[in-house]
Order: sequence, then C-alpha cells, then structure tokens
Amino acid sequence: MDVSLARTFLIVAETGSFIDAARKMNITQSTVSARIKGLEDLLGRPLFTRSKSGAELTGAGELFQKHALAMVRVWQQAQLQVSLADKHPDHVSVGAPLSLWSGFLMKWMSGLRIEIPGIAVSATAGIPSALSQRLIEGTLDLAILYRPSPPPGLTIEHLFDEEFVLVSSAKTGARRGTSDYLLIDWGVDFLQDHAAAFPELANPAVNLNLGPLSLEYMLANECSGYFPARMVRTLISRGRLRETKRSRRFTYPVYMVYPETRNEEAYEPILDGLRRAAGRLN
Repeated sequence: MDVSLARTFLIVAETGSFIDAARKMNITQSTVSARIKGLEDLLGRPLFTRSKSGAELTGAGELFQKHALAMVRVWQQAQLQVSLADKHPDHVSVGAPLSLWSGFLMKWMSGLRIEIPGIAVSATAGIPSALSQRLIEGTLDLAILYRPSPPPGLTIEHLFDEEFVLVSSAKTGARRGTSDYLLIDWGVDFLQDHAAAFPELANPAVNLNLGPLSLEYMLANECSGYFPARMVRTLISRGRLRETKRSRRFTYPVYMVYPETRNEEAYEPILDGLRRAAGRLN
C-alpha cells in the first residue's frame, strides 16, 4: 500500500477536516478525498463520517489508526537506515523514559560510539507502552524500561534496580511543608506508590512532568522531592542537596527489552555495553 495514503489518513484524523488536511499537506482537497477513497476501497470499510462540521473517524477508522501509525513509522525507519547505510553500516534505535537517559544512557551512548565507531544511533524518550509498541512494529531495536510487560516475541533482561530517594535543597533544620514539596512524575508506578505512601502530598503546589529537568527547579528553590539516587549522588556529596533521613525509598527494576529473534552478532556488543554501564552504577 502507498504510504502516502496512510499519512493522509492520519492528517485528516488529526485535523478533523479534509480541507485543513489539504492545507497542511499543501495538496488539493480533491487529492485528499481521492486518497481516502482509495484507502477505503482497499480496506472495504468507510473510515470517516463526513458532515458540515468536518470528518470524524468511524469505528473502522479508529481501528486502522494504530496500523497507519505503524506503517508510517516503519517507512520512516527504513528511509533513515537506507540513508545512513553508506557512511554508517550499523544502526541502532533505542528508546527509554527520559529519567533513564539522564546520567545513564547518554553515557552509554557515548561509549558505544567509541567501541563501535561506525554505528549510527537514534535515541528517543517516551512512555513504556509507546516504546513497547514500537518494538513490536520494528521501529525500535532496543528499549530500556521500568517493570516492562512485553508481549510474546520480546526478551527482557534485568540491568539494575533504580532507587528513588527524597532529597532537599532547603537549609538544614528547616521545616518541610506541603508548600515546598515537588511532586515529580517518574511514571505510573511511582505516582501510584507515592500516592499510597503520602496521601497528604497528592496535590502539592508544584507538579513537574519534566524528569531530570526538575533538578533545575530544585537547585534554584528551597524545596524537596524524589529523584533517582544515581542522579543526585554527586550533588549530595558536594552539599548542594541533602538526603532526608529516615525517609521512604522507592525501588524499581530496570530492564532492557529486545526482540527474541535478532542478529546476535550485531546485538551482543550493544547489549554487553549496556550490561557494563549498568554494572558501573553500583
């Protein structure tokens, strides 16, 4: 199937309008209509319900949407790898939550480029469900995740345990209240465990879904919040932060996830490098 059909479908679904989709793609409305008609003929189902207010996905359209996304991603990945083939014979696409890139995967990626000079790396940050879906689609070669639940066809291997500790930038002896507490979104598991442990801190004045960038706020203001221990270890040793004594810690296992069926020769040096990088965290 022509990928342009899937791409056009996605833009119509996004804009909710054939006219707006045509403007966004810089093509005529008749071309958009023809592409959607061709796609509907191929699938044997109407994908949109059209009205004066625009276009809404039908049930079949909603089902097709995730497949259209997968098709476009696979095509983009193929274009990327082919374009890199002359200068970079090896390529790896890696995904992980933002928290795991900071202080861990960025260092690993630098080492990988030294160990395998010809390799090209595509890195992405995302939520576990989206990264797992991309592994299935084949647009990711490797994902590093907290507590993954991968479907059949994927292998999981434990790397290390991530410990989240409560740290403060307030002066020693200062009383801590809800007004100076940061609730940082480190993922669904953390938020659920945090809510159960600290119901009184469920709605603090500051909620941050910024991952490692939350440290900037912490260092610029007298406040407290949870961070991965490896991320704040140096700041604690330098006196920039202090760990709150006798505070609860949250621990989550970190795994690398990769296809069961893979090119062992190409994958193993990459996986070995991750194992060594994880070992250096202890």
